[in-house]
Amino acid sequence: MSYATDPRVDSYIDALPGWQQEICRQVRDLVHEADPEVEETIKRTVRPYFVLDGNICALLATKTAVDIFLYDGAIVPDPESIITGGHDNKTARMIAVAEGETLNAPALLAMFRQIVANNRAGGWRKLKGK
Repeated sequence: MSYATDPRVDSYIDALPGWQQEICRQVRDLVHEADPEVEETIKRTVRPYFVLDGNICALLATKTAVDIFLYDGAIVPDPESIITGGHDNKTARMIAVAEGETLNAPALLAMFRQIVANNRAGGWRKLKGK
């Protein structure tokens, strides 16, 4: 799949250990697969964000995991139970993928598609009536 990339996001990913690069590239491919109009940017100085009519997700590599922050207002269904943190957060929930773990790509892609659809419909705040 071909899509426009932000060289700052490339730099972020390229500086990571190999296992984290693999996860970040997989997430990047999935979010672009969710909608070809997704754009990449850097926010909060160095954190990669993927946006389309609002935030979709952000990446943060830690010593032990890659954290994927989903900006869904906690309204996107999680039937595969891949959300690992932020269940009570009103803005973003998180999926942490540690070394040796496998990303549930089909479930994450479905969530990205729903977040994009929600963003196009005015965003989770509008959909939740906030």
